[in-house]
Amino acid sequence: MESVSGSSVDSRATFRGINTTPLSARIESYEASEKKCISDVRRTFCLFVTFDLLFITLLWIIELNVNGGIEKRLNKEVLHYDYHDSFFDIFLLAVLRFAALILAYAVCKLRHWWAIAITTATTSAFLIAKVILSKLLSQGAFGYLLPIVSFVLAWIETWLLDFKVLPQEADDENRFLSIMDAPERAPFMQPGPLSDGQFYSPPESVADSDEELLDDKHDPEKALI
Repeated sequence: MESVSGSSVDSRATFRGINTTPLSARIESYEASEKKCISDVRRTFCLFVTFDLLFITLLWIIELNVNGGIEKRLNKEVLHYDYHDSFFDIFLLAVLRFAALILAYAVCKLRHWWAIAITTATTSAFLIAKVILSKLLSQGAFGYLLPIVSFVLAWIETWLLDFKVLPQEADDENRFLSIMDAPERAPFMQPGPLSDGQFYSPPESVADSDEELLDDKHDPEKALI
């Protein structure tokens, strides 16, 4: 009797230990990830935003060198800015887009798409108007390259945030909430305490003696013998 009850207690303790150990490990891993400044997928998005700025800057510097030297072109494109034939506004647009997105999604950790929607819509409208109204297309390959690259990178950033960053962070949060709710549901799923009466059975000798007495009553010949 004592060995059976002791084994039942040990089995319940083992069952609870199996359930709680992975649960606590998952909770600790999620809390450790939450202690980071930003999530991994959000950090990837911020790196791509930085790449956008650096790539546009590199293309603009190459354009300055190709078309007469940096000092001469800076004087013409920045100090004597002309909307119709200057690339400086495309570079400035990339700087503003970088500042707005880093501020919104790295510093403020915004979990909504409205900030990138504003930057992408502004970038698209400005570039389309500049290509139509300016004379960039008559200035060689960079007149095509800079507007197209800036337009494509802005929309890639929108795709990354809307289809990668925000959904994955929402899934991680929902998974954490489900893990936190698991301990409340666990007691209903675990087996209840087992009583000693469930393991009790009458002695075999008593049962055998009762059966022999009943057989003797129904068999008179055996009783006479």
